[in-house]
Amino acid sequence: MKSAYIQETGDPGVIQYGELPKPVPQAGEVLIRVGAVSVNPIDIYIRSGMVSMPLRFPYTVGCDVAGTIEVKGRGVRRFNEGDRVWGSNQGLFGRQGTTSEYVVVDEKWLYPTPPTQSDIEAAAGALVGITAYLGLFRFAHVQQGDILFVNGGAGGVGAAVIQQAKAAGAKVIATVGNAQKAVYCQQLGADLVIDYHAPDLDDQIRAFSASNGGVNVWFETQREPTLDRTIAMMAPRGRIVVIAGRQSQPQFTLGAFYTKDLAILGYAMFNASPDEQRECAVALNNLYVRGGWHPAVGVTFPMSQTALAHQLQQANTLDKQGTLAGKIVIVPDPA
Repeated sequence: MKSAYIQETGDPGVIQYGELPKPVPQAGEVLIRVGAVSVNPIDIYIRSGMVSMPLRFPYTVGCDVAGTIEVKGRGVRRFNEGDRVWGSNQGLFGRQGTTSEYVVVDEKWLYPTPPTQSDIEAAAGALVGITAYLGLFRFAHVQQGDILFVNGGAGGVGAAVIQQAKAAGAKVIATVGNAQKAVYCQQLGADLVIDYHAPDLDDQIRAFSASNGGVNVWFETQREPTLDRTIAMMAPRGRIVVIAGRQSQPQFTLGAFYTKDLAILGYAMFNASPDEQRECAVALNNLYVRGGWHPAVGVTFPMSQTALAHQLQQANTLDKQGTLAGKIVIVPDPA
């Protein structure tokens, strides 16, 4: 089978595209014919060596997958051959990644794909959808009427946050980098969209959230959060969600934080248990069926160009080029 893999960590150029043995499912696993995978920041961190993970070389890159089950291993009960499935959390903790024509995945990390959802959509929404759900509901407990702020509303996680928060009855403020992305976030349901270059950005946030005494939930997606600024705009008992910035060392005034009964909630999606992630997946599938979940598909690459896909993700994640809206999706090359 064709696969995108590395023999060592490094820049995007270390990714090779070639033949690897087709895997065989063991007990509890299924063999999936891959329809689509997506690219996430964690993929470039692992590939580059920025995040240390136990890797078995050749290591196939990628966390997310959507496709069709061809073979199920002994003891698999939740799925059958021919079922369409999606999932995430692969390529981590010794598990092989997903950017191959075929992958083997333990059934505990897989979920049924809604009949009308394409593999491209399902892959695009996997990690970011689960990440958003965990932050919004397991950690921040978003409620109807809350005012929520999210940085980068046109990005994969940002777009997922907007849609899920709106479905829960929250009012959403999102920032974007240009007019095209602003229109996109408005279409997703954001109540206020602000260009983050605007000189009165914070004033607009304060004016919109004044009726609630400030922002109830601040969903921080940036790698260098400005917590002092954020705390000043939070409502009493507000929740600040942090999902990025491994090397960041932000400073803030403690008095302004604790006297407002605030909370900072940090988490990594890949720490969530299979049962916790399945809870998210069920909610996402239900929201998709109701028409409230549209995974943000940005640009699609053939699998043979995985190195270019990683280069684009890296440019937008580490170099902050701002040229990407939605998820990068990779599909198998035509036969």
